[in-house]
Amino acid sequence: MDFEIIGEISGVETIAIGTGIRDRARLRKQYGRGRWRKLKGIAKVRLLSGRIRLAELHWYEAHGIGKREFKLKLPFLD
Repeated sequence: MDFEIIGEISGVETIAIGTGIRDRARLRKQYGRGRWRKLKGIAKVRLLSGRIRLAELHWYEAHGIGKREFKLKLPFLD
């Protein structure tokens, strides 16, 4: 990752569940079976340059496996 999440992720929403996730086969192969969900939320992030920005994040999550593959969505919210 080229950023670090600082603090809590707020405003968490589910984008897709189960068959609605395009990468489901890859996630299952790489991390294991689980009830995969794609989520989005807002958090403060520290960039490689050291700047702290408010950004939207997307990630995958499954029960028993946890949060995986965070993606930073642009433009920044602040």
